[in-house]
Amino acid sequence: MNTLPVIDVAGLVRAGQDERAAREIEAACRASGFFYISGHGVDPALIERLDAAARTFFALPEAEKLEIAMARGGRAWRGFFPVGAELTSGVPDRKEGLYFGTEAPPSPLPLHGPNLFPRAVPDLRAAVLEYIGTLTITAQAVLRGVAQSLGLPADYFATGYTADPTVLFRIFHYPPSPPGGTDWGVGEHTDYGLLTLLLQDDNGGLQVRRPDEEGWIDAPPIPGTFVCNIGDMLDRMTGGWYRSTPHRVRNTSGNERLSFPFFFDPDFAAEVPPLPGRTGTGDPRRWDGQDLRAFTGTYGDYLVRKVGKVFPELIADVNEDGRAPLPPAGVDR
Repeated sequence: MNTLPVIDVAGLVRAGQDERAAREIEAACRASGFFYISGHGVDPALIERLDAAARTFFALPEAEKLEIAMARGGRAWRGFFPVGAELTSGVPDRKEGLYFGTEAPPSPLPLHGPNLFPRAVPDLRAAVLEYIGTLTITAQAVLRGVAQSLGLPADYFATGYTADPTVLFRIFHYPPSPPGGTDWGVGEHTDYGLLTLLLQDDNGGLQVRRPDEEGWIDAPPIPGTFVCNIGDMLDRMTGGWYRSTPHRVRNTSGNERLSFPFFFDPDFAAEVPPLPGRTGTGDPRRWDGQDLRAFTGTYGDYLVRKVGKVFPELIADVNEDGRAPLPPAGVDR
């Protein structure tokens, strides 16, 4: 297998059920955990507005970008981080980025609260919030196909684990890697939650590990599609029947690269036991030696620990009871 399949999800978006799409999703999740989706119905004009606003932001001087640094977002963990500030497996990534999530009032819970938006790029706020709302609908549609592929009612996730989903959205900017460079835009990793929908620009750089672990598959941009992949929690919930697959990014295009990963995860307060009939159906061994069955607690417990490894300076602000101190006063949101 040297390419990833493209699955038309128009039936899932319009009608809520599609046996053909469900079968194709099952085959993709068993083979690699990665596929493209077409027929999603996301307005290209929204994507163009989001892309334009993001490029305007990343072209700003560093000092202006740091006006919405993540440290100013407090426990919500929202805002900007510079190149090298995010770690993958303890190694700095060659990228800078913006963290967003569901817009909400200040909260004592980590990863909940208001977003930070730059004053210098007023168009970014509207584009980001509309995109989060639109992709939430798209993700619920894809999960209807995932549920059907597992022999569950189509609304199994939407009326349960994702009735109040944890939604995290990132915009990443990858400077060109120098010829022969050894650093990675993002090092080898798997995603944490249920489902990721990735919009990429025209420059490519995403690679997915082959199922036989003998090399990597390129996942180049295909116009009109998103790359979709399952995360560790769906791996856990299916007992390893569906596997979260390692992937990585290196920008060798010679151009600036933007990507827009949208993470659609379980309710922050939900526990995530195996799905009905899925206890021990797969191989628990993983590429990184983890046993996902060993985790106990809520999805929020799990996610805070994971994000804390990416930004260790932020996890230090979270107390044992899961609460964090208020952010500095006067921050513009």
